[in-house]
Amino acid sequence: MNSELTMPTEISFKSNRVMVNGEVVRTAIFARFMVAEVQTELTEKYYLIFYKNALIYGEQLEKVQKGSFIAKVLNEGIVLDEKHPLLPVLIPTTALTIPAKNKLFNHLQRHYSLLEIPCIAAALDSFFPPEQLTKLIENIFFDYRRNGSFSKAYQSIRLLSDLSSSLEKLSDLLHSREYSSYSSFYTTSPLPAIQKKDPLFAEFHCFMNRKNNEQFHMLEKILKNEERYAEWLLVWMDDKGNLTSESVKSQTELALKYLPVENWILVLSYAEINPYKWVPEARTFIEGLMKDGQYEKAALYLFPFIEDLPAEFHLLLNEIWKQVDAEFVTSHLDEFLLLHQQVAQEHDPRQSEQRILQLTAKLMEAHDLKAVCEKLRPIQKNFPHSIIIRKINEMAALTENPDRMMELGQFYADFNQYDQAIECFYWEMELNPADPGPVRQLSKMYQQKGMVNEASAYQQIYTQLRSDQETG
Repeated sequence: MNSELTMPTEISFKSNRVMVNGEVVRTAIFARFMVAEVQTELTEKYYLIFYKNALIYGEQLEKVQKGSFIAKVLNEGIVLDEKHPLLPVLIPTTALTIPAKNKLFNHLQRHYSLLEIPCIAAALDSFFPPEQLTKLIENIFFDYRRNGSFSKAYQSIRLLSDLSSSLEKLSDLLHSREYSSYSSFYTTSPLPAIQKKDPLFAEFHCFMNRKNNEQFHMLEKILKNEERYAEWLLVWMDDKGNLTSESVKSQTELALKYLPVENWILVLSYAEINPYKWVPEARTFIEGLMKDGQYEKAALYLFPFIEDLPAEFHLLLNEIWKQVDAEFVTSHLDEFLLLHQQVAQEHDPRQSEQRILQLTAKLMEAHDLKAVCEKLRPIQKNFPHSIIIRKINEMAALTENPDRMMELGQFYADFNQYDQAIECFYWEMELNPADPGPVRQLSKMYQQKGMVNEASAYQQIYTQLRSDQETG
């Protein structure tokens, strides 16, 4: 994926009554959780914890502690770098507020079920001491047990050892014989039955075992039922074995219901999937950019797959090539070299030579001859018999010989580099003021540039010089 097509994802949140602005530099999803690493304008680093897309809590941290929930998510979750094209979909665009730390657990109990609170508490082990989290979770566990809800008491703690090493001791509460039947249920029951009875556990279990086919499809069903489409697409892309042409077409149908086609192209490009093979809308999008004159942007979308574009894109590439300027070509020379390699594989000497001519002319608009020769070396390896490259090499040699400026000027004229040609012919005219040859060439160059008055003036000088020669 071309990084020039993505922008940093910005985020704003209020922390301790102070508004903080920053950029999301890394994000990871882990079942119902998302962790966002934020670099602020003051180069501070915050970690924000989201649960089912809602901000739970966050603080500034100097480093992530080994064995913490955040460390687990960043190591075992699906990690997105700062340029990931789905990041703007996951990160809220509105300003957020981090709840007050001393009121957080009261806030959580008003918005989430008691079965979810222990799981959420485990995610906060980087911000609260283990003793405080343990006390909160034990209160919920014993409250369920006192009320005779042994199944829910078991559920409330079942996940914790998988989420935070600091809370592993809580699992000791489940070792008594009265919970053996519940433990057996999780180890012997089919996944749909577990999902029906304990959807929280089922989602985490499926996410942590998402490479398994059954768990993968169960997770797909969970995420789609809850319309968490961006998360589902990330799960789908996380396993390269799922990236078949049929699945690309299926996920495209889903994605285009809520994503613009240009975003979906970037998502597929990020996953190294060629959208121009499987997504018909991709070509329509490129053609639309070109129709609007956005040739460089169209090129940036195509560059990641320049070596593997369907044949019907070749005409589009040719048109882009004609329209982009020299600065863009030189700044993306590697990509344009790949385009030339395509031509080499097509075994069409005339077409390859024409493209080399076009590329050389564009390079000459921005670089001197020595630099042009250097940039053309990779192409020369593919086209050792190119007349154009041989001519450029000859030109570079002529720059060291002031007695051959007339010849060098003619070479420049062949490449439509009229300003450089004028300099050469003017030099030759100064050295040989009686010679009408360079004057005639100067008239032609100004005519090519559309400078009629200058062309006419040099034509008159040329006529006078020729007349002087004839009369002796």
